Amino acid sequence: MFRLLRVVLVSVLLGCSAEPMAAEDHVEFLNGTKVGGQVTEIRKDAREFDFTAKIGQRIVSRTYGFSEVHAVTYQGKRFVLTPMDEVGDPQGSSSQHNSSLSPSQLNRAIALAGKSEPEWFATTDLNYPQSLDLSWPLKVEGGWNNQKNMGQFIWDVINPNPGRWKSGIKLVHHCLELHAGQPELIKRDRLTLGRMYFDLLQDYERAAYWFRLAGAEKGKGPGIKLAECYWRLGNEAMASSQLVSQTYTVGAAAAAIKLYGNMGKYDEAQKMMDRVVNTAAAYEGFIAMGDAMRQTGRFDEAIEYYQKVIDSQQFRNADYENRFKKRATESIEAIKLFEQVDIEKLADGIFVGESTGYNGKIRVSVQVQDGVIREVNVVSHNEKQFYSAITDTQSAILQLQSVRGVDGTSGATITSRAIVNATAKSLAGAPQ
Repeated sequence: MFRLLRVVLVSVLLGCSAEPMAAEDHVEFLNGTKVGGQVTEIRKDAREFDFTAKIGQRIVSRTYGFSEVHAVTYQGKRFVLTPMDEVGDPQGSSSQHNSSLSPSQLNRAIALAGKSEPEWFATTDLNYPQSLDLSWPLKVEGGWNNQKNMGQFIWDVINPNPGRWKSGIKLVHHCLELHAGQPELIKRDRLTLGRMYFDLLQDYERAAYWFRLAGAEKGKGPGIKLAECYWRLGNEAMASSQLVSQTYTVGAAAAAIKLYGNMGKYDEAQKMMDRVVNTAAAYEGFIAMGDAMRQTGRFDEAIEYYQKVIDSQQFRNADYENRFKKRATESIEAIKLFEQVDIEKLADGIFVGESTGYNGKIRVSVQVQDGVIREVNVVSHNEKQFYSAITDTQSAILQLQSVRGVDGTSGATITSRAIVNATAKSLAGAPQ
C-alpha cells in the first residue's frame, strides 16, 4: 500500500505542473514536522520539488527531494513518499533508544530537522524586553541584569517558564541572524540552541544539528548531550563513539557515567567513575552511578553508590555536602520504601510526600483509585532549571504505574529524582 501511494504521488507530481491555487499544500518531514505552504515547481528528471512557506514574516522557498520527505498533501490529497518503516522513526523521544537507525538514516533525519523550522515556529511571537541587549557579548559587564543580558534572561526568565520556551528558542535564532560574520558569537548561539532544543523540548534531531554545527567537543557537556541525542534517536554505536575522549571535565564525566549506565554499558560507566573517584567531585560521580544503577533496576548496587556519597568527606562546599547527602539518603529510603508497596492493595485517596530537589523541598501529591495511580502532581517546588523534569517524570510514573525505571530528565536529573523519591514516600505512607 505504501509503495502504491508512493508511485501514485510520483505520477501526480511528474505528470502535473504546479499552478497557484487557494488550497494549502503540506509537507511532512521524516522527523514529524509538518509545514503548510505551496508546491511551486516540480522537476521530473531531478525527482525534486520546490516548496514555498511563510515563516514568521518571511516567505521562504526550499527544494526537497522525494526521498527527503515522508508525505505531501498536494491538491487536497495526502501521499506518502518515504514510508517511516523504511527509515525508522526519527522523531525524538526518550523511548526511541531501543530502536535501530543506521548512521545514514540518522544523519539524514538530523539534517532534515535542522534545515526546517519547527511546526510551532511561524506562530510563535518574539517576546523579549526592549532593554535586552541582542548583541549578546561573550563577556558581560556590570552586575546581574536579566532584563539586559541575554544569557541571564535565558537563565532567569526563559528556563523557569515553560510558556516562554519556544519564544526563547526563536529569540536565540533571531540573535544568530544578527550575529552574522561574528564566528565566536555564532558558535555560542549554536551551542545555546542545541542545549535549548535538548533540555527544554527534547527535540533531539535539532539539538544534534546545532551541536554539530557548533563543533561540540567530546569530553565536555555539549558533547555528552550530542552522544545522548544519537542514543535516543536510535544509534548506540554513534553515541559510544561520541563518548570516547581522553580529557573530560568533571561535570561531563558525571553525565557520561549516567548515559553509559542507561545504555547498559556498566564497565564503561565504572571506567569513567575511576577517572573522578579521587577528585573533589567524586560525589557527583557516585550519584550518577547510583542513578544509573537505579534506572536499570540494580537497586543493591544503587544503594552502595548512594552510601558512598553519604560517606564522602570531599565536597565543593557545605551547601553541596548537605544537598547531595540528603539526596543520597532519600534515594536509599525511596528504594527501600517502594519495595514494601503493593499499589493494587492501597486504599483510595490522595497522598503527599516530599523530597529534596536542587533548590529545596519538592512536594508531590499522588491520587490512587481502585489500585491504580490516577494522578501525580508536583504541588510546590523552588526549582529554577527544571526543564521538562516535572511533566516528564509525572507522566512516566503514570505510564509505568511505578517509580521504578523512571529515567531522570537530562539536565534536571536532581529534580526528576526528587519527584520520584517524594512519590515513593507518599505511596509508602498510604494505608493498605
